[in-house]
Amino acid sequence: METPFSQISERLNNRRFTVAGNPHGLSDADTIFQYHVEEGAISGTYQGGRVRSGNLIGRVTGPATIELLYHCSTLTGELLAGWSRGTVGVDDAGSTTLTFVWGWLSGATGDGESCYVELVG
Repeated sequence: METPFSQISERLNNRRFTVAGNPHGLSDADTIFQYHVEEGAISGTYQGGRVRSGNLIGRVTGPATIELLYHCSTLTGELLAGWSRGTVGVDDAGSTTLTFVWGWLSGATGDGESCYVELVG
């Protein structure tokens, strides 16, 4: 039986992503995100570029939508935390894509939009 989070679990669980566009954010093309999904609960890690170490938690909110809370330490010693709401999609090549609106909660100010693409191989 397919549940509201089945498609997202299939598209995110144990998959890695990199930045395709994040003009106002901290992560860049050298930052790698690894996601895990279990029964609608999302967890993950990220690092690379200016990010020394980061973690995220979240939940599936619809057939193609998620929301996340994240925090990280940077190479310069900053501690940052934020929120995001995202859409899970598929590009023309069949790779999973993520598109987010996001904002900082602690350690920085501002908000933005970003997009990510699955690392295949």
